[in-house]
Amino acid sequence: MIMNSTAAGTGTSRLGEPLPDELKDPAERLTVPELRALQLERLRASLRHAYENVPLYRRTFEEAQVTPDDCRTLDDLARFPFTAKADLRESYPFGMFAVPQADIRRIHASSGTTGRPTVVGYTDHDLSVWADLVARSLRAAGARRGDKVHVAYGYGLFTGGLGAHYGVERAGCTVIPASGGMTARQVQIIQDFRPEIIMVTPSYLLTLLDEFERQGIDPRTTSLRAGVFGAEPWTEEMRREIEDRMDLHAVDIYGLSEVMGPGVAQECVDTKDGLHLWEDHFYPEIVDPVTGEVLPDGEHGELVLTSLTKEAMPVVRYRTRDLTRLLPGTARPAMRRMEKISGRSDDMIILRGVNLFPSQIEEILLRTEGVAPHFQLHLTKRGRMDHLTVRAEARPTAGAALRERAAAVIGKAVKDGVGVTAAVEIVDPETLERSVGKIRRIVDERAAASA
Repeated sequence: MIMNSTAAGTGTSRLGEPLPDELKDPAERLTVPELRALQLERLRASLRHAYENVPLYRRTFEEAQVTPDDCRTLDDLARFPFTAKADLRESYPFGMFAVPQADIRRIHASSGTTGRPTVVGYTDHDLSVWADLVARSLRAAGARRGDKVHVAYGYGLFTGGLGAHYGVERAGCTVIPASGGMTARQVQIIQDFRPEIIMVTPSYLLTLLDEFERQGIDPRTTSLRAGVFGAEPWTEEMRREIEDRMDLHAVDIYGLSEVMGPGVAQECVDTKDGLHLWEDHFYPEIVDPVTGEVLPDGEHGELVLTSLTKEAMPVVRYRTRDLTRLLPGTARPAMRRMEKISGRSDDMIILRGVNLFPSQIEEILLRTEGVAPHFQLHLTKRGRMDHLTVRAEARPTAGAALRERAAAVIGKAVKDGVGVTAAVEIVDPETLERSVGKIRRIVDERAAASA
């Protein structure tokens, strides 16, 4: 039972109750017909902007035999080609930008999976819209002007920390830029600075909870009233545990760097029934992951997003690879909801908020003496936390000392290059199970462990 629901800052509503209309953005109060008309107007302009200024889009539109003028209704978007992460990598670093370099005010990038990260640029206008949408998300999560927000997402090229940071300020709140790591110090800051809101990955929040208890502090006595959790999937069971142990409201936020960053969609604290997509800036579709066919609302498939207002880097029908479905709006009736992400349509692993691809491990093995590029990634649960073990085959000539050294090198490279901690086991040659000559790259036992 959540008890800590006193009035937030100078706001007029209590946390957990609907956001008053006067605190909503005008777009949040649109009717469905008004929103659809706005979307079509912005979609046509965004397609034109992409076609005229991004060589990749001019080429792919022409190959698909479409032009921006062919988009007369929202349904016509299905005629246009998809954009995939590979397109962004092939355009590295700045080939997807639609404005002159002099108009770019910030650059973010993914960690990179094949040596080439996906790079995203922002104009002044883009940064302002981003801050507006994170502020809108925070209000939907229960934050009010004057609240203090502890941001424990990582800062840097990753969009999480800075994206949250400027949204907090735009919302009229006070930002505490804690970033990640230094868990004991984070606990001290929360105790001393008394923030009302925390923005963090749900798995790291559990780590903070354990640290509170290790220090003999009851987490339910903190000042925190709401947690805005993103960057990794999390379950309803985890929500219940967090809310029970810390006496706060736990809500979901969604975003991805290729489309903007955090703030593409947000769960409202008064309903907690999925994430409302901010459809005045992003047009969503659900497609069959195999055929690419557009599916009707309510059916599960892959989320595809088209930006409607981005200047520096418009994206057209970007395949997120995230699996979900679209449902009617509730707390924001005109804005459709997306269910929590149920998985991905590719082989990406999300481990404690970090995106991990098997190709990253393969690259590390290829440059490590004494091991062959034959490996498996074993994913298990240790308590509530995901655990990764890299099992790699030794080369026939590798002795015990070389194997031990190789394991240490691989573990450090995974930690430094990917950003996750992994156990490493070097096994004998030809040990890993093969099927038709191929090794099963991922053995995911997390679901079985939690069943």
